This record gives sequence, C-alpha cells and structure tokens, in this order.
Amino acid sequence: MNNSNFQSQTARWRFWLPLVLQLGLILLIPAQASWTRAFGTSVILQTAPVDPYDLFRGYYVTLNYNISQQQTLSTLDGWENWIAEQATPTDLSGPLPQQVTFYLTLQAPAETNTQPPQPWQPIAISGDRPTQLRANQVVLKGIATPPPSAGPRSRWLYGLERYYIPEDQRQDINDRIQTAQAEQPEQFLVEVSVNRQGEAVPTQIWIQGQAYRF
Repeated sequence: MNNSNFQSQTARWRFWLPLVLQLGLILLIPAQASWTRAFGTSVILQTAPVDPYDLFRGYYVTLNYNISQQQTLSTLDGWENWIAEQATPTDLSGPLPQQVTFYLTLQAPAETNTQPPQPWQPIAISGDRPTQLRANQVVLKGIATPPPSAGPRSRWLYGLERYYIPEDQRQDINDRIQTAQAEQPEQFLVEVSVNRQGEAVPTQIWIQGQAYRF
C-alpha cells in the first residue's frame, strides 16, 4: 500500500469513526432503558404535590416524589455522615455547593399484592452504592444539585421527573392528577423499574386506583 492510499484510508476512518461512536451512544440509551424496563425490579414510589403552574407542560407532566424532599432524606440512616462529606461544617442544613451522586436504599412494604400497590419506603442514603441488600430492598441512584438560583434547598433528582402523556389519555390523566393532588395525594403513585446499578425508568402511574402504562 503506497503512502497516498494509506493517508486516504486514514482520513476516511477519522471521518467515519466519530460518527459510528456517536450512533452507538444514541442507540445505547434506549437499549439500556428497554433492558431495565424488562429485567429490573418493580418499585412503587409515592409522589408529592407539584405547583399547579408547573404540573402540566404540553405533552408531559412534571413529577415530584416524597424521596425528592430534603426533609424526608434528612431522617434516613447515613444522612448525617453523607451530608457532612458534601457541605461545609458550618452549613450542613444549607444547599449543596456542587452536584453530587447519591444512593437511596428502598424497602418493600409488608404487603406487596394490594391494589393499588403500596409505596416502597426509603431507609438509608449513602455516597457509595450498597452491595449488601436484603431480598426486599433495592438501591435507587440519584443526583443532588445546587438550587437553580440562590434558593435554600438543593434539588434531589432521579431521572424520573417527567411523564409523557399519550395524546388519547391526556385529558383523563390531567383531570385525575389534579383531583388526586388536591384531595387524595396518597392515591398518586409511580411505578418504576430499577436495575442493579440503581438506574430506573418509569413503567406506569397509578392515579386513584387506575393504572396508566408509560
């Protein structure tokens, strides 16, 4: 192979290789979500009310959870040690200074075959993914971020904060969510599938006993 042919082939590889890698990454994300949905552990999460002005945005609903509330997380085993590693000693109750990953241990309710299902309960938080779990426990990976502005609280996110509403169910779901938030917040639940790494995808929502699949 002469030098000109070698340079021509090298130039083509330099052009195509980044495109192939980018395509692979694009395809990997839905593949991971599909795998988690099919083989992950089913977990029920209790939602928390959302400001009505922020609740509905076009084709999706903004979701909030009890485990997204700092007052909930601050009662868990491991909180004091974990937060002390992130914040300055003089401001343990303030917002976190930077984005950080955390892991939340959830435990199944005593009764798992009820309709509607019962939410799993958070029992511990840590900076490292726990490896010693009971059969009725899973780990959910989250990201804590500083407030978007100079606010008093950090944001606790799990990648489960949006539900895209099927067009033919939009009005029914909107009406049910509005009623549940106002009258029966405990009747608004989200079912997710969690893989061994703690990553989760939503599978369906439960509103006043009615299930809607994602």
